[in-house]
Amino acid sequence: MSLEAVFSARAVTKFYDMGEVRVHALRGVDIELYAGEMMVLLGPSGSGKSTLLNILGGLDRASDGTVIYRGFDITQAKDKELTQYRRSHVGFVFQFYNLIPSLTALENVAAVTEIAANPMKPAEALDLVGLGDRMHHFPSQLSGGQQQRVAIARAIAKRPSVLLCDEPTGALDSETGIVVLEAIDKVNRELGAATAVITHNADIAGMADRVVHMSNGNVSHVERNEHRRNPRDLHW
Repeated sequence: MSLEAVFSARAVTKFYDMGEVRVHALRGVDIELYAGEMMVLLGPSGSGKSTLLNILGGLDRASDGTVIYRGFDITQAKDKELTQYRRSHVGFVFQFYNLIPSLTALENVAAVTEIAANPMKPAEALDLVGLGDRMHHFPSQLSGGQQQRVAIARAIAKRPSVLLCDEPTGALDSETGIVVLEAIDKVNRELGAATAVITHNADIAGMADRVVHMSNGNVSHVERNEHRRNPRDLHW
């Protein structure tokens, strides 16, 4: 695994003022994400995982601190620069698939590749997640796991440097979730995208190079796995 830090976050804080009450979502987080790495962010609801991921992905802004993506200071970027950053460098996978119902799987992926600088062919992205035989199906004709794999194909079709996954198996049963995790694992290994997966399921941690435990808006501790496990070998 390369030691190039794709992200370097320092003292990242996020708070929300709700009337006279200030709610802290992040409390001075320090974290790196390396090229080719599979990192799992593990913690209960409310620990700050999604907030951190949204800041790394340019969907939200930190209240304080810095986030550097390969020399680019995300925390100082203008809105237009953040839009270009998300479009060119980041693939997102969320718990809910957000597919366009009136488009086939192929067309859902193509909607992203049409605005990307150096995309792969939509069919290639679908093949990579094992859906080459379902590319002409509409979302209503696909299972939940298949829809999530279309969402992964859509995220990776623009060849992002970073893949950010927020509870990608949260709406799926365990067997379907394993299939989805296998797709994410394959994408990480074959494309080399720095990958961060948010989960509250500790069993998923075995597929990571590094497990970052979060609690109360900060990193509580970090573990490194000497040998990543195939999602199929995880115990759910």
